[in-house]
Amino acid sequence: MWQLSASQLLLLAAVAVGFLLLLIMKFRVHAFIALMVVSILTALAAGIPPHRMSEALSSGFNSTIGSVALLVSLGAMLGRMLEISGGAQVLTDALIKRFGEQRAPLALGVASLLVGFPIFFDAGVVVMLPIIFATARRAGGSLLRYAMPSVIAFSAMHVFVPPHPGAVAASGLLGANVGLVMVLGLLVALPVWYLVGMVFGQYVAKKYQIAVPEFLHKGSEELKEFASNPRLGVVVLLLLLPFLLIAFNTGLNMYAATTADSKAFLAQPLVGVLRFVGETPIALLLSVLAGMLLLGWHSGKPAKLVEKVLDSALAPIFSVILITGAGGMFGGVLRATGIGNAVADSFQHMGLPIIVAGFLISCLVRVAQGSATVALITTAALVQPAVMGNLDYNSVQVAAIVLALAAGSVFASHVNDSGFWLVSRFFNLDMKTTLKTWTVAQALMAVIGFIGAYAIYLLAS
Repeated sequence: MWQLSASQLLLLAAVAVGFLLLLIMKFRVHAFIALMVVSILTALAAGIPPHRMSEALSSGFNSTIGSVALLVSLGAMLGRMLEISGGAQVLTDALIKRFGEQRAPLALGVASLLVGFPIFFDAGVVVMLPIIFATARRAGGSLLRYAMPSVIAFSAMHVFVPPHPGAVAASGLLGANVGLVMVLGLLVALPVWYLVGMVFGQYVAKKYQIAVPEFLHKGSEELKEFASNPRLGVVVLLLLLPFLLIAFNTGLNMYAATTADSKAFLAQPLVGVLRFVGETPIALLLSVLAGMLLLGWHSGKPAKLVEKVLDSALAPIFSVILITGAGGMFGGVLRATGIGNAVADSFQHMGLPIIVAGFLISCLVRVAQGSATVALITTAALVQPAVMGNLDYNSVQVAAIVLALAAGSVFASHVNDSGFWLVSRFFNLDMKTTLKTWTVAQALMAVIGFIGAYAIYLLAS
């Protein structure tokens, strides 16, 4: 394997992204095929030997599929039951009655902020999907009017607020107080959500009239016997159950981190069981089982009909899973080339304040290889000696540096990020529209988030 310089790796990544856009937008090649072809060509151009090619391709694909497939499949099953039973419509009617049609996007955004505290971005979006779709159908207008406040809320919480993994890992590397990062992260995340999710979200909703996709609603006629118009309390319970289980797991983990003997605490049988049921896939599985009971069997629906409803949820999202996995493959290949480390190393001695240099490095690593978590952890490891070795930084300044790196890690999600494809496929956006909406929104999140983090840093100086 030949070794490319940092500039050559950057050029290779730029050419690969450009070729991918050309294949999909100009020649209309299916995104899954285009991502595979470009991933293979990029690996070859980077000098990855043939005997390691399969490993380089499968690592990114398998890791992405492993995390996404379970969540998307279980979330789609829960969403399908809520959709067909009429539960999504019941909740939508209640939301609009309480907040009014004009404030429906705000209601969805606030709900997503609350449940986004313990749950990962992709899992939260999947569970909220039927509510977003039902609200858009009921209130009218572009789907983006309702989708953007919700997805940006999940993204902001995931990026800036512990206990999400990137912020926790960066806090550990830089010696920041996790509780302080959480509080300050909320101060940064809320303005980011409002300005990007609400203000920019409503702007793009007026510019792009996106219809509600039919993949959740498709085939509903033949399954209409499943409809039961469940009580509002049942719908709310099914939606809150996974969030509550995950939040409880999160609370136990955070409590363990503050105890003197965390290993002994976590080794307790009851704690182990409670943490297990709070793992995201298990929490979603339990919610699906609860849905089968409350919306199906308890309502007198035959078991065969319940099975058909669940089965009907899987076919429409198969393409979403494959394309998202292929996006992870492309990002994985770029990471295997070492482009993230090369970018970080080349910008290590820029002579800028560490909070500014760290933000820029995090942005570049994110754009180069796609993963926000990798960008954040890579940059935190790079600036660790400068931060840990400077006794002049107080605890608030260190927390602000963590938030600045987190802001950079979300910058300009594009074709090498699996989240880009998740949003594109779920909301039925073509490549150009996704770049003009989601990619720009993520860039705005980074810039606004950095401004907030830098302001905290200066105030603490």
